[in-house]
Amino acid sequence: MNSTLRISLNTNPAQLANLVALQQAFSEVCNALAPVIQSTRCWNRVALHHLAYKQLRERFPAMGSQMVCNAIYSACRTSRLVYQHPQSPFNVNRLGAKPLPLLRFSSTCPVYFDRHTLSVKDGELSMYTLEGRIRFHLALRAADEAEFHEKKLREVVLSRTPEPGFVLAFTFSAGGEATYAAADKDDGEIPEYVMVEETA
Repeated sequence: MNSTLRISLNTNPAQLANLVALQQAFSEVCNALAPVIQSTRCWNRVALHHLAYKQLRERFPAMGSQMVCNAIYSACRTSRLVYQHPQSPFNVNRLGAKPLPLLRFSSTCPVYFDRHTLSVKDGELSMYTLEGRIRFHLALRAADEAEFHEKKLREVVLSRTPEPGFVLAFTFSAGGEATYAAADKDDGEIPEYVMVEETA
């Protein structure tokens, strides 16, 4: 069973600016992937990595290699929801031979991290930004800290809040692979951070 731990980040102005810049850069990589996904109808993470990784690294040299991989994951995850979910109006089975609509990621789209780009140790959070790693002290409850030791960390997602500020969501599972239903919204609702441009 999945569980999610959400932690609000207490950022100073410089840290906030770094996270805003990272989020914008992440969205730009996702938007560079969107036409590739549209034209190839490929949103398999491994296959898309082979198709686009090298070009993305050349186009976005400031973005770390692992963050490019995370952007590929994000674009595939969102594409799976838009093009594959049974309730999506843009499901490929409904579209048939029609061209796929183009996805547009907003500058406030979530940023995905992994164990290479974010770590938690001894109550300290270390995370990648374009300007180098930034660190935060985490005041975790004993039960929350136990999650990191007893369960498998499936996803780490950075999202912007209205304040403005940022919150990290850690999703854990007891083991095994995440299922489609667990990974995506069950109702097929298109996330507010992505726009779908239909092709005439």
